[in-house]
Amino acid sequence: MNANENRGQDRPQEPDQPRYRYDAQMAQTIEEHWQKEWDQDGTFWAANVAGDLKDSKGRNADGRKPYYVIDMFPYPSGKGLHVGHPLGYIATDVVSRYHRMKGENVLHAMGYDAFGLPAEQYAVQTGQHPRVTTEQNIANMRWQLHRLGLSFDDRRSFATIDTDYVRWTQWIFSRIYESWYDPDYRRKDGGLGSARPISELEDAFRSGSRPIPGHPGRKWDELDQAERSDILNDHRLAYISKSPVNWCPGLGTVLANEEVTAEGRSERGNYPVYQRELKQWSMRITSYGHRLVEDLDILDWPEKVKLMQRNWIGESHGASVLFKVPVQDGEETMEVYTTRPDTLFGTTFAVVSPEHNLLRHVPDQWPEGIAEDWKGGYPDPQSAVKAYRQAAEAKTAKDRVDEAGEKTGLFTGLYAVNPITGARLPIFTADYVLMDYGTGAIMAVPGGDQRDYDFATKYGLPVIYTVKPLPGSGQELAEFEGKAPFVSHDGIVINSSTEATEEEGSALSLDGLRVDQAIEKVTAWLESTGVGKGTVSYRLRDWLFSRQRYWGEPFPVVYDDQGLPHLIPDDQLPVALPDVPDYSPKTFDPEDSESNPEAPLSRNQDWVDVTLDLGDGPKVYHRDTNTMPNWAGSCWYYMRYIDPHDAQHMVESDEFDYWLGPNHNDTAGESGGVDLYVGGVEHAVLHLLYARFWHKVLYDLGFVSSKEPFHRLFNQGMIQAYAFTDQRGQYIPAAEVEESEEDGETIYTWQGQRVNREFGKMGKSLKNIITPDDMYRTYGADTFRLYEMSMGPLDESRPWNTRNVVGGMRFLQRLWRNVVDEATGQVHVEEGELDEKTLKLLNQTIHDVTIEMEGMRPNTAISKLIVLNNHLTSLEATPRAAVEPLILMLSPIAPHICEELWSRLGHQESIAHADWPTWEERYLGQDTVTAVVQVKGKVRGKLEVSPDISAEELQAKALALPAIQERLGGKEPRKVIVKAPKIVSVVPA
Repeated sequence: MNANENRGQDRPQEPDQPRYRYDAQMAQTIEEHWQKEWDQDGTFWAANVAGDLKDSKGRNADGRKPYYVIDMFPYPSGKGLHVGHPLGYIATDVVSRYHRMKGENVLHAMGYDAFGLPAEQYAVQTGQHPRVTTEQNIANMRWQLHRLGLSFDDRRSFATIDTDYVRWTQWIFSRIYESWYDPDYRRKDGGLGSARPISELEDAFRSGSRPIPGHPGRKWDELDQAERSDILNDHRLAYISKSPVNWCPGLGTVLANEEVTAEGRSERGNYPVYQRELKQWSMRITSYGHRLVEDLDILDWPEKVKLMQRNWIGESHGASVLFKVPVQDGEETMEVYTTRPDTLFGTTFAVVSPEHNLLRHVPDQWPEGIAEDWKGGYPDPQSAVKAYRQAAEAKTAKDRVDEAGEKTGLFTGLYAVNPITGARLPIFTADYVLMDYGTGAIMAVPGGDQRDYDFATKYGLPVIYTVKPLPGSGQELAEFEGKAPFVSHDGIVINSSTEATEEEGSALSLDGLRVDQAIEKVTAWLESTGVGKGTVSYRLRDWLFSRQRYWGEPFPVVYDDQGLPHLIPDDQLPVALPDVPDYSPKTFDPEDSESNPEAPLSRNQDWVDVTLDLGDGPKVYHRDTNTMPNWAGSCWYYMRYIDPHDAQHMVESDEFDYWLGPNHNDTAGESGGVDLYVGGVEHAVLHLLYARFWHKVLYDLGFVSSKEPFHRLFNQGMIQAYAFTDQRGQYIPAAEVEESEEDGETIYTWQGQRVNREFGKMGKSLKNIITPDDMYRTYGADTFRLYEMSMGPLDESRPWNTRNVVGGMRFLQRLWRNVVDEATGQVHVEEGELDEKTLKLLNQTIHDVTIEMEGMRPNTAISKLIVLNNHLTSLEATPRAAVEPLILMLSPIAPHICEELWSRLGHQESIAHADWPTWEERYLGQDTVTAVVQVKGKVRGKLEVSPDISAEELQAKALALPAIQERLGGKEPRKVIVKAPKIVSVVPA
């Protein structure tokens, strides 16, 4: 007898229950035992190419095929996990175990995205350091995940708050800071445009091979340090900007555009967001706009995610047009980007953002003869513009651009000159034009744009139509003239010609052309005359990278007494967070639009003012008191799993090539990257976009060899649950609600009172959370895993129903009884050959389950394993030759019970490294038909069965399907109609 056969013998005995029955108590004993064994043996250790990270047998990779699968970095919440969270984690574990059994070297690890607002807000409320809270949450989450039996290589685990990890995050920021984007550089993949060291740009300025912007005729060494710093700052990929930002008083920090909802409120907390002009760090992600769009084509991602990224990046082709603006002391230039340069002839005014730099030149008196409503009631343009800017800053971005809101604006006293017609265009300022979108200025074409038309009508401005409907379209321009704009991207161009002028020297006529032809012609004219050029623009804005928070990575930057930035040398990293007396932001009043950010780090003056020797002797410098956003750490963690203990490299090149390189796997193609990345679709345009940007910069600079971080992306669905409200609309504990029948109607009561049921998310506030801990105690981890994987397709949302979990337990109990005698604990399997029917079913099951596992469809794999197990149950004795392959195929999904049975069957090596079973072609596709199982007339499952199957057996197999059990909700069906061997129709009670 193997020692492990005694497990469960000494447990308290239930009356009339066999001593060795598989139940929740035995499941827990088995699971805890094998989890300890796996930890001690290093069962799930992945082997690197070289170094100390070897597998459990002491081997390095040794040419084995790598397979890299991870989940999106979880945040260690104080609430812990509910049963909805592990869905993706179990799925990646199933995939990992399957590929490990195929003989591949599988890297599967888990870390923690540990910087973030929740811990800091808790610190504000309690005064407890956020590290304490975060580490407690990590410990709890680590236990919950471990108890689930996930096959992580725990040697590779880390958190973004770990000192070594912070060091390398700051190191990456330093590399981005020391880079600029050269659009003309030919990359190693043959494309144009690449990040290059900023020193190359400085050398080009110094040698004169590149003109110095803003300083014609001057030499680089003639510029002072501040002038050189400003010029380089305008090119750096990580740069200091002073521009409108999203200030959220309720959170006490600035937010990136992606963290602000369409309603102009914070994504976290739903607080109002206001515009502020602040000095902040930004990252020039817009330089990578085209590559971020183009390289989506080489990724194996869901199309909906690709579309979301394309729409967010918003690549558009148009023209950049330069309008001359006479000012008191000379002439300025106003740049406008437009996708419709063909409508320049219809431009009758211009509008700039209240924050536009051009407004520094507003005159001190109104021009003669302008209408009173253009002045807005102010005595002069300067006071008008100042007051208007202050009013605009108090509004949210949503309020400013809301299509339904009233269009406000006032005349600035400035005029722009139309570069084609020479007409003087009055320049208005209006809050619906945002400085951080486009150039902060628009050319208004009221004849072709509804918003411009409304503005022109309000202020009595001319309306010129430059496009008329196509012949035969059923429309006439007369239907619109004087009533509405004609908004169309097609049509015939009219009113768009001019003779040669003395100033421009060339005539232009677009009349009679189609719109696309006119765009091409006018763009060429703009470029030939030097007043514009064809331009690609992006909806995407540069990434605002500063946060006025404490709990984040400090910037590896200090400032001298002139305010010029200096990078901290690599050998002085990491810059650690100091203690501060108070974690609170300056204000928590979300409606205080006049408030301003104050970073908590500024409250430790001994840390802020620091004496450093940066190469020219000790000097006092001043640290940056902002911190990086929590996105920083999650941008590159997938690389650090490769070796989180490497003190010499962010990631070593040979190890990177093996795990993530462009040719590391057949499936990775030219993109390279993680073989399988699983997480929620809610990260489509935040984490995924930022990580791709960082990865491409590192690729350009030669630190990594693949073009993309994640080759295959899979978005798991959501587990939803019922919640209940009483007559007051207050949520009550879902677990305490009783269900009953009354006059044929299902009713729900709580403490004797009827309550209302609703369906949606699972959450603490809804009082419907079920934790994995509850499942472990009641059923065991394997049953929990089996239920979550059988609920339906992984990429679809599905309802949680605790009553249906027992179906998985019954399947595992039947499997257990097929191998172990419940009374004696002895293994009772039959040696010898399989009968023909069993042989055919076994081979067909291996074939089908393998296909389902490759396609990440564990739910359908489980249904096929249930059919095979039920067949073995019907035999007089369980054949070893059939039950062992069944256990092998089930082990990725229910690993603990399968490890136990594998051991009891006499195998010494862990089932985790056993070979995945194979099938023989000659036994496939014979003597079976597909039976369709319907519920209320809709197909809910399919079975491969014998043509001569009895109606009783077909009904039993159909009702055993997890999808059917789910829809029956633990009740007996009202009617079952069987037309063997092809149809089973189920009518629920």
